[in-house]
Amino acid sequence: MERAGRFALIAAIAVAVAAAAVLWSQRDDGGSRTPDVIPGEGTTVVVEVLNATTADGLAREVARRLRRAGIDVVGYGSARDASLDSTTIVVRRGDSTAARQVRQALGLGRIAVDYNPRLLLDASVLIGPDLARALGFHP
Repeated sequence: MERAGRFALIAAIAVAVAAAAVLWSQRDDGGSRTPDVIPGEGTTVVVEVLNATTADGLAREVARRLRRAGIDVVGYGSARDASLDSTTIVVRRGDSTAARQVRQALGLGRIAVDYNPRLLLDASVLIGPDLARALGFHP
């Protein structure tokens, strides 16, 4: 009987220590927590990159360059219409500040406005043959 009592005591202590460890790990010490990020809030420019040329790999390369410039590229791929004569940065929400930042990062591009807040983007980058040539791709 004494052995069973000792086992019960050890088990109770182990449970108490485990509970204390869980509570300790979940405590809020008032400053170590990272604030929750809300998409679309803040100063980060959010764009998609669409290749409107026939050059393979161009959208991926432009996405890399924009990311290095601090622009959040949430997606890249091919544009439905591949008949653009020049790179176009389309404003999707807000003013043209984001589009100007993208143009500065790329070194070229005309800015157009076609608001579509459902896309949750600041801008769409439609890559034309001018940017393809500037980056050494052949459209």
